[in-house]
Amino acid sequence: MKTLAKLPVTIVTGFLGSGKTTLLRHMLDNAQGRRIAVIVNEFGELGIDGEILKQCSIGCTEEEANGRVYELANGCLCCTVQEEFFPVMRELVARRGDLDHILIETSGLALPKPLVQAFQWPEIRSACTVDAVITVVDSPAVAAGTFAAFPDQVDAQRKLDPNLDHESPLHELFADQLASADLVILNKTDLINPEDLARVRLEVAEELPPAVKIIEASSGRLPLDVLIGLGAGSEEHIDGRHSHHDHHHEGEDDDHDHDAFDSISIDLPQADEALLLDALTQLVVQHGILRVKGFATIPNKPMRLLIQGVGTRFDKHFDRAWSADEARITRLVLIGQDLDAAGLEAQLRAALSV
Repeated sequence: MKTLAKLPVTIVTGFLGSGKTTLLRHMLDNAQGRRIAVIVNEFGELGIDGEILKQCSIGCTEEEANGRVYELANGCLCCTVQEEFFPVMRELVARRGDLDHILIETSGLALPKPLVQAFQWPEIRSACTVDAVITVVDSPAVAAGTFAAFPDQVDAQRKLDPNLDHESPLHELFADQLASADLVILNKTDLINPEDLARVRLEVAEELPPAVKIIEASSGRLPLDVLIGLGAGSEEHIDGRHSHHDHHHEGEDDDHDHDAFDSISIDLPQADEALLLDALTQLVVQHGILRVKGFATIPNKPMRLLIQGVGTRFDKHFDRAWSADEARITRLVLIGQDLDAAGLEAQLRAALSV
């Protein structure tokens, strides 16, 4: 009986808004026939990131693509790894003869080290290996000293964890993401001048072992051969990588509680694009919404508008045409703390006059 080789896994980590999903989309669009499974660790009942990834041309039918995208409901992989991650990996291990690679996108809050350590579990270790941990860095944000494009929102998320009490939580989380890295991508280099980029490279290098490579990118556009096939075997040496968060997992009474997060879904009819974006911006400002994802139907437009917002910054583009048998609705997911679903929907409808 032929023994199957270990299935390589690439873990992509980095702050929310750094460009992780864009990098994964680029990797899938350039898969060159590789059979790739995707695990999207996304906070929220509706995995809009999963919807985005399913639009990528990965060389299979829509039905097959739906079967390869796995979405984990909670935003913190170090907390959900035993509850949800293991069953998903067990299913992929059972299908590893049909797969060439697994990509995992962690949330902007996830600490990569506990996830890598999960690959030491016998049932996973015998079948999979971590090809590399890739940390995506928001270069302009690091140059500005904020480490994330919207530090207040990320810091608010971190403070919801009662077990963390750091003077510089964003800097320490940034350092922890780098501490687990086998490859670091300095992203958004087109938005930063050469002098600041050189300074960012030096700052990042100080947090890394000498063997870890640093490369530069704009919108995650890198050759696939640079991103996979690194053969790092990260699970073999991850225990030796120091993390600020290590001591939070030593006791038996640790209890991460992220119930204070709300993720609500709102369905609306068609809406004027400018009015919708203005209304969403007002909601973010007034209610401290951390993230907005979804898609909209715009009057007289045959294609749906994909929307992603981090803080008050919104990215949008028409991603595909509406199919003939598809309900043309606007569906939005709002993520934040103590959100009033009914109130937010009413405010949004009033602003759009729908």
